[in-house]
Amino acid sequence: MIAEPELSSKASLQKENESHLEPDNDLENQRRGSGGSISSWKRRRRSQSEKSRRRASVCSRQDRRNGHRQRSDDIEAVTLFEVVRMGKSAMQSVVNDWIEEYKQDRDTALLDLIIFFIQCSGCKGTLLGFVINETGLQYKKFMVYPWILNVTWPLDLDSGDYPLTMSGPYWKKFKSNFCEFLSLLIQHCQYTIIHDEYLMDTVISLLTGLSDSQVRAFRHTSTLAAMKLMTALINVTLSLRVQLQNSQRQCEVEMFDKRPSRRLETFLQKKNEIIAKQENIENLMNAIFKGIFLHRYRDALPEIRAICIEEIGIWMKSCSDRFLTDSYLKYVGWTLHDKQSDVRLKCLIGLLGLYSDKELCSKMDLFTCRFKDRITSMTLDKESEVAVQAIKVLTLMLQNCEEFLTSQDCEQLYQLVYSAQRPVALAAGEFLHKKLFCSQESEVQDEVPERKEKPICNLSHLLTLVNFYQESEGNAQSAYLVDSLWDCSAFILKDWESMTALLLEDEDSGKETLTSSQKKALVEIMLSTIRQAAEGHPPGGRCLGKKVQMTKERKSQIDDRAKLTEHFFVVLPQLLAKYSADREKVITVNLLQIPQFFDLEGYGTAQLEKHLDTLLKQLREIVEEQTDSEVLEFCSKTYLVLSNEEWATQDQVDSAKHQLFDQLVTRFNRVLMDFLHKGGQFGDTESYQMWCALKRITTFHNAHDITRWNLLNSTCKLLKRALENGNVPDQIIVQAILCSYYYVMWQLSKVSESNTSKSMKVSLRKQMRGFCHICRQFLNNPSSTVKEQAFVILCDLLLVFSHEEPPSGSEMVEPFAYIPELSLQTELVTFVLDHVFIAQDNEHPDNDEECKVGRLHKRRNLLAAFCKLIVFSVVEMDIAADIFKQYIKYYIDYGDIIKETLSRTRQIDRIQCAKTLIQSLKQLFNELLQGQGSSLDRWSQPFTSIKDLARRFSLTFGLDQLKTREAMAMLHKNGIEFAFKDDSTNSKGQPPPNMAFLDILSEFSPKLLKTDKRTVYNYLERFVTDQMAAESGEEWLPLILYRRSLLDCRDDDTVSTSSSDQSALTPVQPQFKPSSLKRRLKIEDSNGHAGLNEEENVKISPHSLMGPREDEKQRESCTKEHSMETVGMQSLSSEYGTTTLGNTDELEEGVTAKLAEGDLDDLNEILDIDND
Repeated sequence: MIAEPELSSKASLQKENESHLEPDNDLENQRRGSGGSISSWKRRRRSQSEKSRRRASVCSRQDRRNGHRQRSDDIEAVTLFEVVRMGKSAMQSVVNDWIEEYKQDRDTALLDLIIFFIQCSGCKGTLLGFVINETGLQYKKFMVYPWILNVTWPLDLDSGDYPLTMSGPYWKKFKSNFCEFLSLLIQHCQYTIIHDEYLMDTVISLLTGLSDSQVRAFRHTSTLAAMKLMTALINVTLSLRVQLQNSQRQCEVEMFDKRPSRRLETFLQKKNEIIAKQENIENLMNAIFKGIFLHRYRDALPEIRAICIEEIGIWMKSCSDRFLTDSYLKYVGWTLHDKQSDVRLKCLIGLLGLYSDKELCSKMDLFTCRFKDRITSMTLDKESEVAVQAIKVLTLMLQNCEEFLTSQDCEQLYQLVYSAQRPVALAAGEFLHKKLFCSQESEVQDEVPERKEKPICNLSHLLTLVNFYQESEGNAQSAYLVDSLWDCSAFILKDWESMTALLLEDEDSGKETLTSSQKKALVEIMLSTIRQAAEGHPPGGRCLGKKVQMTKERKSQIDDRAKLTEHFFVVLPQLLAKYSADREKVITVNLLQIPQFFDLEGYGTAQLEKHLDTLLKQLREIVEEQTDSEVLEFCSKTYLVLSNEEWATQDQVDSAKHQLFDQLVTRFNRVLMDFLHKGGQFGDTESYQMWCALKRITTFHNAHDITRWNLLNSTCKLLKRALENGNVPDQIIVQAILCSYYYVMWQLSKVSESNTSKSMKVSLRKQMRGFCHICRQFLNNPSSTVKEQAFVILCDLLLVFSHEEPPSGSEMVEPFAYIPELSLQTELVTFVLDHVFIAQDNEHPDNDEECKVGRLHKRRNLLAAFCKLIVFSVVEMDIAADIFKQYIKYYIDYGDIIKETLSRTRQIDRIQCAKTLIQSLKQLFNELLQGQGSSLDRWSQPFTSIKDLARRFSLTFGLDQLKTREAMAMLHKNGIEFAFKDDSTNSKGQPPPNMAFLDILSEFSPKLLKTDKRTVYNYLERFVTDQMAAESGEEWLPLILYRRSLLDCRDDDTVSTSSSDQSALTPVQPQFKPSSLKRRLKIEDSNGHAGLNEEENVKISPHSLMGPREDEKQRESCTKEHSMETVGMQSLSSEYGTTTLGNTDELEEGVTAKLAEGDLDDLNEILDIDND
């Protein structure tokens, strides 16, 4: 066998390579020199400089055959590997030349073939001359002594960089060329040298040895070669079978002739030769299968396993009588459980070829029975391509061996039509089509979907589809079902004539009609088919990116849209008349969506007038009779669609709309006048009439301009009367607020135009401010529905008008924008705190989960409406502190909204955002302090939650400390001032009441730059007295920890202020070297300071951090060191009081340099260090 070289022998191998022939040049040099002479692969001429690079193997062969040596400077060979690498253009001639050479000198030609396999594995080289002697090729010696190969081994034997896996323009077709070469080689020599018991035995032995190698490249290349050789040998076997049958018939014919003839003997001899060849090929195939396949089909490399399984599937289909047995099928069945999706995919692709033939299926009963469950489970594979192929295999089983599939198996595949992965859904749709629609009596008709007899057959198919849709488990969506069946069952789904015929069937006709649930399901399916035909793309969640429509698809879409328009423009009024009268809300809503997909551009006025008038009359009847919001909304959309300016229907539809609006407004004004005349007293009948009129007007006012009827005056009168006596029902108030809001927005749309008059602008400003005042008053309404609606409308108006500026050239004196005053801002945030940040279980504790989700959705809308005011700077950013402090407590319900608001505010103004965050922490701390008093427990859950909130706030500032340094400085400044607030009122020896806030503030210390920590520390020292620094009790621990966070040696490389062997009064030098700092730190560590700076060793209480000490003298020395440290710190603060932090690029790592006073930046101004 050809063994891999040991790693220790790489150097000697390289030396041996250098002593022999040089490796082949790269492909680019070969292509440059080859020109058009690839067909003559034996030799080519080059320049003197190129010829000296290597010695040709062909040269040595010619010398041995011709008895003399030609000059290697004039001749160079193109190897088999180079020909395969370059392409297929010369493949035929190269194979023929190699066969001719093999017939003349088989040892030399075989060596070329061996070199070819070695080079295809990623190695370069030739064989030494002494391997060839007079007795022929010493192959056994070659196998025993692999170093006779002058091979350039790859540096990493386990790397994946070899020809079969390499990428690039020169290698992308190498695998196919390699397989083509082997197939041509066997094909061209199948009648001659393949049966000499020398060539194939040697090649198979070589490939068997290489396939057992630990080197990945050898195993991969040799396995692929062996499998392709096996496939080629099977083709040879099939050819021999044909020859044997012909020879057998010739012998039988001669046997019937009783006259003696030599032809019978010739035929018998020929027959025996064919049988012998068959036996030889059988032995070769057995050697490949047992020596290579049985070991490599379970190889560790998935590419090798995939090659084996792919080829055995080909063998079973092409030579089924030999390989399509359970002894071979078991390998495919076992590999169905492979961990790699590519291997599983190859198994299923092989099974597709087998199950597509009904005769082959009959030989696979045992395999199907045993592995059917595994194939069914693979329909849920995580790789969609594997799942698609598994469904296709089961579809073929349904056609050719249906008895093996149970109803449970089919039901599992039925649900896949609702899959979000469109390839899986399409495959499942094809399975469903075969199962439901391809019955014995309809198979012939399904092949011709355009026949006139189809509607009769489609009625039964539609009923079957409706029943299937009803029986689907879960929330089945008709759009997904239609999309899954669209490619294979379009002739059924586009049969809208049959669908409408089923829906319009009269119950009195005596025929069996659809039930109410079946009608709803059929209308849903019909609407989905209309949408699919008109839009031409899958439903949401199944889109595969942008797909460019082909010309044929676009034409089909246009034809389908014209067909459905022509049909439903006539039938839709009849459907609406039937089902709107029956109060079938679901059916009516779905039917009202159909006009959205009409295409009336190509229809003339004469064609449309009759049917359009019928449709408009039916829509008006629905509006007058229905009060459901969804029905009215789709009626409004239908009017909007039909009034398209590009269609001829615009004038007729506009006239119908105006008549409808005039009738609705007149009815509303009449009821309102009666209400005002009676003194604001509403009965049940009047209330219902008022609500119905307002509901219809409001729904249409959202999409249509009804400002010409001046509804704002009427609705404001109604709202003011509701504020006065409170006798107006809540539903009427809500509709009146919405109607007024739509009126203001439509007026704003008109005012935005440049040609509007000044009086209209002034009128709009007054109307808007008056309406906002009304909504503000409704914030205190006892009804939650009313005040929530008023809050949302008020926030939307403030958002729109706060940024609205008067058009260019306007002569308005007063500002057109409406900026909310501080009192209004306070009312809004108070409303949010009272109605959003409340526990859900406290209100309606007995309601089900759906009601809780609905209420949470409403609260999220309220919070989002107010947060938009913060984000767009409508209200002051300080007000957001009341929102931000709820981030942790209500993280599950509103965390995403608060986080996005915080992110947007930080982008607007980082410093102001930092002030807002620290303000929210102050509020929480004050609330906690009021609850617990002076005995604040820093380990309690409320205090821990505040620290957690501070940590979350710190993380929102990101990793770029340069951008946030000023904001961080302002945050620390405010926090320090708050911590030492009211210190003068505190008793002597007691910390300030807000001292624990420094523990919270320390969460922001990691966000400071190393140089900024020193500046913040200096600002802190202005508040720390000598007596505070000497304290070491538990209540002073927040100060100790905060100072430590600013001077931690892991975060700050600044120099220590004192050492044990240094005088405390020694002034700090302005400049020093980093190396001296490192030496000083090492000295301090060696003196037993436990890795802490001198400040930490002195100021952190030994009792609180290091435990009790028994040596009283050591305590006194610590106190003495602390007094020295205090003086040193004061000198350091004065020294660093004017240190600039603006030019961070000039600061060395770990060094704080003293800069000139003229280089002060904004950070020191923020901290106000110099303004003592």
